[in-house]
Amino acid sequence: MGLIKIFSGNEILALSLQQKIEAIGVNTVIRNNNQANVIPSIQTEKAVELFIQEIDFGKANPVIEEFRLSI
Repeated sequence: MGLIKIFSGNEILALSLQQKIEAIGVNTVIRNNNQANVIPSIQTEKAVELFIQEIDFGKANPVIEEFRLSI
């Protein structure tokens, strides 16, 4: 079993969804490739990605769908 991406976008939204999913007992992995701390003069913000285990998708899907409808 592997990880599946469930969200890609703004960091604030990703953290909000992460909190909702972890509240139901599903572990998440967040990938943030922003380099703002490394090179402060460059203001390019890349999308933040949120992943869960494939086997947890059935449990997390109602929360994901509710979140998508709310944004």
